[in-house]
Amino acid sequence: MSEPTAGRRLGAGRRGGEQPQVPEATFTSYYGMPVLNKPVWSSRDIAGYLFLGGLAGASSLLGAGAQVSGRPALARVSKVGALTAGLASLVALVHDLGVPSRFLNMLRVFKVTSPMSVGSWLLAGYVPLAGVAAAAAVTGKVPRIGAAATAGAAALGPAVASYTAVLISDTAVPAWHDGYPEMPFVFVGSAATAAGGLGLLGAPPEESGPARALAVLGVGAELAVFERMEHRLGTVAEPYSTGKGGRYMKAGKLLSLLGVGGALLGRRSRLASAASGAALLAASAATRWGIFHAGLDSANDPRYTVEPQRRRLAAEAMDRDHEPTH
Repeated sequence: MSEPTAGRRLGAGRRGGEQPQVPEATFTSYYGMPVLNKPVWSSRDIAGYLFLGGLAGASSLLGAGAQVSGRPALARVSKVGALTAGLASLVALVHDLGVPSRFLNMLRVFKVTSPMSVGSWLLAGYVPLAGVAAAAAVTGKVPRIGAAATAGAAALGPAVASYTAVLISDTAVPAWHDGYPEMPFVFVGSAATAAGGLGLLGAPPEESGPARALAVLGVGAELAVFERMEHRLGTVAEPYSTGKGGRYMKAGKLLSLLGVGGALLGRRSRLASAASGAALLAASAATRWGIFHAGLDSANDPRYTVEPQRRRLAAEAMDRDHEPTH
């Protein structure tokens, strides 16, 4: 800009009261590279681990309730499903670690401040209990031991269903970390959806009432809390509605509504109950894959790291400006 032009603009600012303004810089990061290193976790292993852990924990809770209320078929389906999902979850985790001994090494110490350490100990205690409960339900033997194992697995179930939310929220990935207040509730709701779907899929309609109620409650809680999380996160929530993560999340919502509708309208039909159960299971899986991929997308784009930091710094500066002086 030439000096005369600059002078005219400054002069105009003095005469008209206007002040020169510099537009805020747009952040693109150094050479367009992401600010964070994207997690190297495998989609199949870790997204599957998130889904299967939720299914296992909630199924143990449903199985205990079915046993207490005299629904043996629903109890058997839930307990066998809990064991299968728990074992598969453990296999997915060990496979992602690469070497099985790494999982055993995590059991050498118990570190309450490490979600991975707590989760490893949870799985190590939960899977044997789920195994004994399932074996007793299938064989009909050792009922007292089976009842004790059922109670133990049900007690650990909520933690197994939700600790993976704490695990991913403890990372620097913006879409996961910034959602930490709501993420455990989203995971618990998704877990209830999956467990209810499994019960509807495998149990006869006359015993599937608790599974139907759990599925409806899970879908309602998951959708409501997730909506709140998206609203609170603002810009950081964009990956949940765009890209690969967004497609999974939209599929999960659609399948959830279809599953709940089928469960409520087809109460007396074994076929309708099974179809709605399958839709609910798929909905929960889609939600976990959607959360997984949304996190990866948010780590790739520097905007989701830098813009929240700028807002926090601006808020802190404003708070300091309003502090009373002595």
